[in-house]
Amino acid sequence: MRSDNLKKRAPIRALLHATGVSDKELKKPFIGVASSFTDLVPGHTNMREFERAIEKGVHAGGGVSFTFGLPAICDGIAMGHKGMYYSLPSRELIADTVETMAEAHQLDGLILLTACDKITPGMLMAAARLDIPCIMVTAGPMLAGCYKMTRLDLVHDAFEAEAAFKQGKINKTDFDNLILNACPGSGACSGLFTANTMACATEAMGMSLPFCGTSLAVSSKKKMIAYESGKRIIELVAKGITARKIMNRKAFLNAIRIDMALGGSTNAVLHLTAIANEAGIPLPLELFDKISKETPHLTSIRPGGNHFMEDLEYAGGIPAVLSVLGNLIQNNLTVSGLTTKQIAKGGIVYDNNVIRSLDNPYHKEGGLAVLRGNIAPDGAVVKQTAVSAKMLKFTGKAKVFNSEDDAAKAIYGKKIEAGDVVVIRYEGPKGGPGMREMLYPTSAIAGMGLSESVALITDGRFSGGTRGPCIGHVSPEAAESGPIAAIKDGDIIEIDIPGRKINIKLSDSEIKGRLKANKHKIKDIDSSWLKRYRKLVTSASTGAVLKA
Repeated sequence: MRSDNLKKRAPIRALLHATGVSDKELKKPFIGVASSFTDLVPGHTNMREFERAIEKGVHAGGGVSFTFGLPAICDGIAMGHKGMYYSLPSRELIADTVETMAEAHQLDGLILLTACDKITPGMLMAAARLDIPCIMVTAGPMLAGCYKMTRLDLVHDAFEAEAAFKQGKINKTDFDNLILNACPGSGACSGLFTANTMACATEAMGMSLPFCGTSLAVSSKKKMIAYESGKRIIELVAKGITARKIMNRKAFLNAIRIDMALGGSTNAVLHLTAIANEAGIPLPLELFDKISKETPHLTSIRPGGNHFMEDLEYAGGIPAVLSVLGNLIQNNLTVSGLTTKQIAKGGIVYDNNVIRSLDNPYHKEGGLAVLRGNIAPDGAVVKQTAVSAKMLKFTGKAKVFNSEDDAAKAIYGKKIEAGDVVVIRYEGPKGGPGMREMLYPTSAIAGMGLSESVALITDGRFSGGTRGPCIGHVSPEAAESGPIAAIKDGDIIEIDIPGRKINIKLSDSEIKGRLKANKHKIKDIDSSWLKRYRKLVTSASTGAVLKA
């Protein structure tokens, strides 16, 4: 065992005895429980219960558990202010912290307790990097909120409602009650936003036990899964089943396939690419687009539809979706000991409207599309299943902003009108830095009823809750002199999602001339951490990972 590197040294045994470890326990596997518990983040507030369940499972399996903490950011709470600069960088911080703890203490295996947007990919990056036995426990979705017998979620009924309230479309009583009831308790926000997208992708990848991705945060089922995960990690250690024996190319193909079938967040492209990078597996943007074209969109969950994560759970969860996908799924080992095909064989669809069949999908293609053109020669990403049919092809005039904040002011100030293409730049991985999510601008556009007549493009990111013709991850970014930096107010932009194109009506020489004349400087930052991040981060098209 790796932990023998500690146990064979007498002074280290003395220190371990100081923590309460007995001589008998020194003979057992040492399992780290990497917990991202915090009172600040709704998706993480009930993790203490799951920590106890995991510890019980580890002890029942014959191991010794050691719990340690990790940072966790709620993107919703960090949204729209300085905090969002730190969200994506926290992914790298989490991966590095897990690696540091596991290697410094020579842990034999890890249970990675996670929930929200950047924590799950950060932990998966660490698992792939360390290549020791690991099991993910995603803490589960929040229940839908409810007001006047209508189910609610954070994005549609809080973020978008704020814009609607400012427009006088809803009264103060209703607005206050929407805010009060949109998020009823613990869990990752109730739609198929980034946290739940990544939880489902984790299960499809085989890194969590069956049903972990959709079982609700407040359910006893989740506690049972946490317990069984703790017990199962001992078997993985005994059999030498390390993370990369599961996180192979087949696993990533399954994760992408599930994301496309569900219609998940555009952030999945960024995160899966970064995770695969740690496993030494290239995931070019073309692969995501190829799988999307092959994969029908089978569910209609918020923000693109009117179902919620609880509906997906009750309809059969990820095993049911795997069963519908059938031969589109790669057969691969999972942490449960079952293969994906075995899990799919046991999957049952309990509601054919929540999880549709291959011959009756919500859309013929999967959730995401990769666009290219003279604005985004290295690619851009859009959640095509959350775009109305009339906006799949759109031509409009550019209104250009050099920050999210300026764009949000213009939108709330009613300076955006039908036919506009809002361009938000210098918000990429380097430009931000940190590639902020544009949820305030996109929710304002939707809340004001403009999502059927206004498009938005950015070198930043979008929340998993974004809907409408919102095209992000434009690469190269403006801070790297990408063509998006050449756009001026009034330029004509053509978007063709079915054709996978995004172009500005300018010649190559005109774009080059404008870029050469561009004098815009990216904003200075005080934070030494963000300065280091800006210096080391790579393009969104390669996962916005840090250069070694």
